[in-house]
Amino acid sequence: MSQTASTAPGVPDANRWRALVFIALAQLMVVLDATIVNIALPSAQQDLGISDGNRQWVVTAYALAFGGLLLFGGRIADLWGRKRAFVIGLTGFAAASALGGAATTGAMMFGARALQGVFGAMLAPAALSLLAVMFTDAKERAKAFGIYGAIAGGGGAVGFILGGVLTEYLDWRWTFFVNIPFAVVAALGAYFVIREPEGGRNRSPLDIPGVVLSTLGLVSLVYGFTRAESDGWGDSTTVSLFVASAVFLLAFVITEAKVKAPLLPLRVVTDRNRGGIYLSLGIAIIAMFGTFLFLTYYLQVIKGYSPIKTGFAFLPMIAGMMVGSTQIGTRLMTRVPARLLMGPGFLVAASGMLLLTQLEIGSSYASTVLPSMLLLGLGMGTAFMPAMSLATLGVEPRDAGVASAMVNTSQQVGGAIGTALLNTIAASATTSYIKDHIATATSKPQQQLVQMEGMVHGYTNAIWFAVGMLVLAAVIVVTFVNAGRPDSGPVASGEGVEDEVAVPVVAH
Repeated sequence: MSQTASTAPGVPDANRWRALVFIALAQLMVVLDATIVNIALPSAQQDLGISDGNRQWVVTAYALAFGGLLLFGGRIADLWGRKRAFVIGLTGFAAASALGGAATTGAMMFGARALQGVFGAMLAPAALSLLAVMFTDAKERAKAFGIYGAIAGGGGAVGFILGGVLTEYLDWRWTFFVNIPFAVVAALGAYFVIREPEGGRNRSPLDIPGVVLSTLGLVSLVYGFTRAESDGWGDSTTVSLFVASAVFLLAFVITEAKVKAPLLPLRVVTDRNRGGIYLSLGIAIIAMFGTFLFLTYYLQVIKGYSPIKTGFAFLPMIAGMMVGSTQIGTRLMTRVPARLLMGPGFLVAASGMLLLTQLEIGSSYASTVLPSMLLLGLGMGTAFMPAMSLATLGVEPRDAGVASAMVNTSQQVGGAIGTALLNTIAASATTSYIKDHIATATSKPQQQLVQMEGMVHGYTNAIWFAVGMLVLAAVIVVTFVNAGRPDSGPVASGEGVEDEVAVPVVAH
């Protein structure tokens, strides 16, 4: 690292806004990757001869590595320095993407996806914690997290569009290769522009038992939900994975309470504000991820949209997120307590979900899907922005990376749970509907109609569950998050800051 790689504590970095561009670019790449590959999956499966039974590993290999190693990645950022972890994460992610784009076999593809997950787990917490330690003024911080929150929320939907365009007009391999220019620009920009504040490192020895137990616990949990989706909740392997996850995570908590330099200091999660944020975010993501999936299938299978048209159909949600995050959230965050943004935000998103429960085969995009997407985006954007910033409330600089990793972990685990849980609810409701109505369908067109009605019935049943999840997230926020209105002056940093103080303290 160059000698100009750090700034004195408490002095705002002159390059912080330019640094935000490169941090946001890296975040966009990671979030895009989560959805862009899904669009390309059918083409990649055919080209590489991947069986139907194994195709899930293109998604699962990434999710397991990313979700399982996030806490470790956050701790590495605190130990090595966030700038260094950020640049290494970007470089590794680009190399893994090149490997995925050049894959000639299924195994090579699965390996590349796992490697992407490993480097993503280092990159994501480093990016968020860099923001937390570079923006120390409450108003500036609100703007920076507004931009970051909009990208974190809306980037996935952009992936649908980009994935559709690249797959339809070029080749599925470009859904991997497109990461390389993103990563190169972000890494070079970060190397020359980012100056990390001094004094924020955590040089304690690495908690190896904590790393092993947390990784095994999170991998078992994520894989358990993936298995539940494909093999059922009663499958012996599924049940064993959930039991193993509970044992590993319990052992992890006991270990962290006893060791001298824990991987996840329990003070990071036991604070009522941060705990409430992590829990409510995870639950809200359960609702969002499942709904993304159903809307994609509804538009493509029921309404006959092409992949590109489906991607563009998600644009109103992105617009809503941008407005909610950069306009409503940013403008109000320094004026009202965070719970008065997050709670109503989740409820507005729930009202958008509520509209989607009225979906039928003949529903028009303009009257049902469009307004629901706008409300969903507006609500989630408004809620995500203060959540990203508040998750850093009162955290000491030495815990910045691992606390940032907890935000990503709650989102990643929430996404895995959401996809599996809501898919299972939908499939069960669809099967039940078809069984009850197929007898009255005498001709083939009538039988096809019943099957389509059954699919939509399944989606709406699962979306009702998602509405409940968002209402629950709002209740958790109002119950736990009690941080007041942040001051508009510089944010304090360092040790000894009380967790209950209403000023977002530097470092995630």
